[in-house]
Amino acid sequence: MNPKRIVLLGATGSIGTSTLEVIRANPNKLKLIGIANGSKAKELDDIAEEFQVKHKVCYKRDGHSALMDLTTLPEADIIVVAATGVVGLKPTLAAIQAGKTIALASKEILVMAGEFVMAEAQKHKVDILPVDSEHNAIFQCLEGSDGKDVQRLILTASGGPFRDFSIEQMQSVTLEQALKHPNWNMGPKITIDSSTMANKGLEMIEARWLFDVKPEQISVVIHPQSIVHSMVEYVDGSIIAQLAPPSMTFPIQHSLLYPERHPGVHKPVDFTQLLQLNFRPPNMKQFPCLKLAYDVMHSGGVAGTIYNAANEVAVAHFLNLTLEYRQIVDCIKNALDNIPLQTVKSLEEVIESDIQTRTLTEAYIQSLY
Repeated sequence: MNPKRIVLLGATGSIGTSTLEVIRANPNKLKLIGIANGSKAKELDDIAEEFQVKHKVCYKRDGHSALMDLTTLPEADIIVVAATGVVGLKPTLAAIQAGKTIALASKEILVMAGEFVMAEAQKHKVDILPVDSEHNAIFQCLEGSDGKDVQRLILTASGGPFRDFSIEQMQSVTLEQALKHPNWNMGPKITIDSSTMANKGLEMIEARWLFDVKPEQISVVIHPQSIVHSMVEYVDGSIIAQLAPPSMTFPIQHSLLYPERHPGVHKPVDFTQLLQLNFRPPNMKQFPCLKLAYDVMHSGGVAGTIYNAANEVAVAHFLNLTLEYRQIVDCIKNALDNIPLQTVKSLEEVIESDIQTRTLTEAYIQSLY
């Protein structure tokens, strides 16, 4: 069989780097034909040279239309969407309309426009394969189920670097502390999101659309070891879990080679070694971003867009040392309180709400100083 032809958005990020590992390990199964990133042209050139890739796009230099062209390449089979932020939304929709399989790593796509994206995927009979370790785990645990026998989805969370912090300690977190994740090696934005658990909030919203479940069917547990990536509880009380070491190569390979399975890049869990698996409920007062995400799921409409955009702006300021850690959640609350949570009728309304939220949040941050 011919190898699957891959286009990779976000080729130089943490997901992109792990995707390249998987492609290197499966040269007869996978072929990289297109790559994109924001602005790191030299790194993109290096990848293009190694993998002999003809199609490459730095979208901050080449423009959004070049990104759209990349995701709709006639010869492409799978589009890996690992670009951070909202930049991948329209290119993903264009790829779906072109009949491409989507390996989705960008949470923002479904958080902002889950209703539209999933409707387009159904209309064009396109598979959306989840790359996030939690959603990929649920996808695997749901195999063979039609969804009617599912009681709830249980997303696991490491708890990040502050899982054992007191509420008082959370008030004086530094950037250096927030960037030290105990389990995962990720980019700075997602590492901060993990520390506030806004990342888990985004994953809950994404899961609601990806698996077509009600908000009350989604729950979160703290699991410090990051070995159980998520679980599905069925109506008979049985719970099925997916386990793997904390490496993104496992869910990426599953998505790219699906429905086939082949030896992985890294070794699996070794049960001959002493192993502990601990679980506990999250403290909503300790992680208010998670509590807000529950509220957003129940609000619907543009609430997910507002949550995501306000968080992105706030985290960018925190990374630039122009906002305190404890103020990230204040930015999200302010946006949700001051922008109408209307029902979404079009993709244009989603984009307008995103812009409105970013403008309002920038102004709010300026007012703090």
